[in-house]
Amino acid sequence: MSKVKTLADLKRLKNELKAKVELREKGDNPEGRVVIKIGMATSGIASGAREIMAFLTEELDKRNIDAVVIQTGDMGYCFAEPTIEVKRPGEEPILFGYVDRQKADEIIEKYIKNGELVEGILPDNYQSID
Repeated sequence: MSKVKTLADLKRLKNELKAKVELREKGDNPEGRVVIKIGMATSGIASGAREIMAFLTEELDKRNIDAVVIQTGDMGYCFAEPTIEVKRPGEEPILFGYVDRQKADEIIEKYIKNGELVEGILPDNYQSID
């Protein structure tokens, strides 16, 4: 842990810890929330999954969408990385591949908000990771 030298450092640390606590609280009770799992194995990270996770977390918060973003391991679709699994409350999860910032934004606006399917859905021959 780095030393806190300024008020800005303290505020940054407070925000980081608050985000971690909120993630744990939301993660303990995901029913009624959108749950997004991001494949963060080596191939996912190399393909940009870390940036997509940061983008999704930030944008969902900005748009006041009650969702939890979880990182997971390999989903078995390394050819289509970054991959994300999106589960809307009461619905089956859908897996999206080749997710970049533009596709992530489209998924938020069309699928998460309105339930409208968008391009990039991968075949349903996988098992959801619990």
